[in-house]
Amino acid sequence: MVPYTRGEEVSRPSDDILFEIAQLAAQGVREVNLLGQNVNAWRGENYDGTTGSFADLLRLVAAIDGIDRIRFTTSHPIEFTDDIIEVYRDTPELVSFLHLPVQSGSDRILNLMGRTHTALEYKAIIRKLRAARPDIQISSDFIVGFPGETTEDFEKTMKLIADVNFDMSYSFIFSARPGTPAADMVDDVPEEEKKQRLYILQERINQQAMAWSRRMLGTTQRILVEGTSRKSIMELSGRTENNRVVNFEGTPDMIGKFVDVEITDVYPNSLRGKVVRTEDEMGLRVAETPESVIARTRKENDLGVGYYQP
Repeated sequence: MVPYTRGEEVSRPSDDILFEIAQLAAQGVREVNLLGQNVNAWRGENYDGTTGSFADLLRLVAAIDGIDRIRFTTSHPIEFTDDIIEVYRDTPELVSFLHLPVQSGSDRILNLMGRTHTALEYKAIIRKLRAARPDIQISSDFIVGFPGETTEDFEKTMKLIADVNFDMSYSFIFSARPGTPAADMVDDVPEEEKKQRLYILQERINQQAMAWSRRMLGTTQRILVEGTSRKSIMELSGRTENNRVVNFEGTPDMIGKFVDVEITDVYPNSLRGKVVRTEDEMGLRVAETPESVIARTRKENDLGVGYYQP
């Protein structure tokens, strides 16, 4: 559906992206999320006229002082190349969490969807990712009840979910969208069957997510402190790399900074912990100051006035 609604892919020049992120870093932003449809297909022009890859861009962003956590979404398996996987091996700023949509575990359904990868190829990507970053957790998108989906097709999706051990998912029942190839297919899966399959899938994902949370008990997690906890104004709250909310006792000066927290309790929708290390004790990497990036990527109009145009 996306190619019919979003249009042709366009890659912003790398200097535009780096300039914007450097400005954010200078304002105190610690985490950035690179957004795009098939974001890992980015091929942007560099300042010297060469074309940079998405792996190149990730390393350039990670080099900006103050940016200590990088996410990106949404990715496509076909464009998830080995050079991107290598960034997970040597760039700690890139979080150990990835959203990589697969949609189905059945090759037959993937072909009907127009997706040019197989379930086996998807699993091969995950296997290489976990070799580079053993603690990485994966989320995905799933569509159940796609036209022609049989019980066997759905069982293959459930097997993929178990094999990959997804941490979370965005899962939906198929509904036809005008103007897409699937709209011309016979929607032959009964509505009640679709709902039942969605329930089974989501229950399995929830069980796996809870198991992932329980594995975090007793571990030390790096938290970006977002503010006071919803549960108590006397506590602080932040998120782990894998998007778990953690509540803990802390001081107001920790807000907007990183702290290392030992996980002491696990709940269905949050975790609880105690601070074991503050940001000042972490020795976070410094590679390039935001000011130097801004100076290097600054543009001027005909009057010599500096500007930035996203």
